[in-house]
Amino acid sequence: MVYFEPDVYNALRVKISYTNQSFSEFVNEAVYIALREDQEDLSAFEERAAEPTLSYEELLENLKSHGKL
Repeated sequence: MVYFEPDVYNALRVKISYTNQSFSEFVNEAVYIALREDQEDLSAFEERAAEPTLSYEELLENLKSHGKL
C-alpha cells in the first residue's frame, strides 16, 4: 500500500489520464526509471573511482589561477 499526499495524488491522476496507463503501471514504470538511474549513477562512480580527487580549496585555486574566478 502506498499513500500519497493529496496534491501529489491529484497530479498523478491527471497525468495518468493522459497516458492511458493504470495507476499501477504508471507507478511501476516510475520506480523502474528511478532504479535504472541509480544503477547508472553507481556505474559512473565505479568507472571514475580511480580518478584523482581534488579538494574544494584546490578546485577554487585552480579556477582562480586560470582566471575563471
